[in-house]
Amino acid sequence: MNIKYTWLIAVMGLSAACHITKTYRQPEVAPAGLYRDRTAADTQTMAGRPWQSLFADTLLQQLINRGLQENLDLKIAMQRIVAAQAALRQSRQAFLPDINANAGIKQSRLAFPQGYGLVNTATQYDLGASASWEVDVWGKLRSGKKAAQATWLQQVAAQQAVKSRLVADIASTYFTLLALDEQLQVLEKTLVNRTEDVNIMKELKASSIVNGAAVVQSEANRYAAAVAIPDVKQQIRETENALSILLALPPAGIARGTLNNQLLPGALHTGIPAQLLQYRPDVREAEFAFRAAFENTNIARTAFYPSLTITAAAGFSSFSFSDWFTDAGLFGNVLGGITQPIFNRGLNKARLTTAQARQQETFFNFSKTMLTAGKEVSDALYSFEAAGEKQESRRLQLASLEKAVDFTKELLKYSSATNYTDVLTSEQHLLAAQMGAINDRLQQWQAVITLYRALGGG
Repeated sequence: MNIKYTWLIAVMGLSAACHITKTYRQPEVAPAGLYRDRTAADTQTMAGRPWQSLFADTLLQQLINRGLQENLDLKIAMQRIVAAQAALRQSRQAFLPDINANAGIKQSRLAFPQGYGLVNTATQYDLGASASWEVDVWGKLRSGKKAAQATWLQQVAAQQAVKSRLVADIASTYFTLLALDEQLQVLEKTLVNRTEDVNIMKELKASSIVNGAAVVQSEANRYAAAVAIPDVKQQIRETENALSILLALPPAGIARGTLNNQLLPGALHTGIPAQLLQYRPDVREAEFAFRAAFENTNIARTAFYPSLTITAAAGFSSFSFSDWFTDAGLFGNVLGGITQPIFNRGLNKARLTTAQARQQETFFNFSKTMLTAGKEVSDALYSFEAAGEKQESRRLQLASLEKAVDFTKELLKYSSATNYTDVLTSEQHLLAAQMGAINDRLQQWQAVITLYRALGGG
């Protein structure tokens, strides 16, 4: 084929390629009302806040830094990025010709005339190079490059999602440990107080103020506090071990502060739902997956159209080394060819249908990811508000129960109308309220951490 006609076909094909492959358009970022009843138009969001400013505890900062350096899930995600980078480099080189070199020696035994006659031996020496180049007429190679780039960006976003989740998991586990520490202190203090109650009940019995039932009830009340302590210690041990895994460490104790010294952040800015695509890595990951599937659908469309390939070969081939540099030994050729699929048992149709289904699947997954992000933001906001609303009521409840315990203990000494059951009930209610107050503070911090991650922080 004449070279000028080959280039003419290529130019015509490139002008028509835009009608075969489609231009990517980003799907709708965020539906209205994604945060339920949150309609703030302020674009300020805590997702843009560095985690170091959100978590002021230096011990927690050290743990997060360690996790970001050593966490095994993060290292796995990094290796996936390396693999995606290799695929992207290969897709860029697909525009270059394929060049191969060959060398060979072939020995043949020839009979002349055929069937009878003399038998001769001939040796042929070959040395040459060949090149093949596919002209990207319909945009198949361009779409392949775009798909590889989207896949690489998808893996980068996936690694960032692991980072965001890791920061949140380390912080959440850390605050759980602080809450368990405080619960253990409350139980140990309760055990001391109830041991004193047993001694007081024994003295009152000796003075005939209470009977033996009050003594054994006080002892049972003390044992109830003692039994709860090992359970909390077990939870502390298991939580420390879980945090060690996040840090890629063998199970060990964790240096930490106290829950009372932690300061909650001020206003919790959520920004607008459209910012989720900017900050939240799993949303970006889903969008890049959709983009890669879109380009793969473009590739499937190009399979219905002819492919243009230009090949060339040159080298030496003769029965003697001395003939290599002669007209008989030197060869070269250039060939342009067009291949048009006619019947391939429905393979191209099946590929296109599969690619379109995959594209639709990734679109639905992107939409689901957006809705899930909105749910997590809404849940975290309400959880933080609910915990805050309980604070004043919890403070008043604790004050009333502490007075109730003191009053019933005093009445027990001077009034026969009061028995130890009243003391027992008030003490049990006080312990439950103290544990509840700790859980309220933990709930606030867990809500802050969840909201930070839900918005894409970390």
